[in-house]
Amino acid sequence: MNLEKVVFAFFIVLSLTLNFGFFIGELDNPNHHNIYELFAALVVSLIATVMKFGDRAHIGAVLLATSLVADLQLIAAVIVWTVSEHGTGTGLTPMVMSSIVSLSGGALLANIISVIILVTETVMFRR
Repeated sequence: MNLEKVVFAFFIVLSLTLNFGFFIGELDNPNHHNIYELFAALVVSLIATVMKFGDRAHIGAVLLATSLVADLQLIAAVIVWTVSEHGTGTGLTPMVMSSIVSLSGGALLANIISVIILVTETVMFRR
């Protein structure tokens, strides 16, 4: 068993599950979406992105692209949350929360694609 592959897969799947945990719930209800879970999803996604830089295969490039998309979506969600809470003073309105969760949904889709590619690559691997 290759420990590097295990750690790599661990961070990809953890990124997906954390993002899913934040995403699930009523779209516009801030009580269903924890800021710390969004932050954890962003941090783990950034770690997974850094780990993908070492792969020089074509699949590695596609994995890196999906990870960068997820990072951008999560960073945008964090910025929207921060600006709404500290920049405008209006707080988390249902419209703002819907935007944050929608951005997280885009990152979730990118993470799902990344996991599908990882599983496909693993199934196709020959010893």
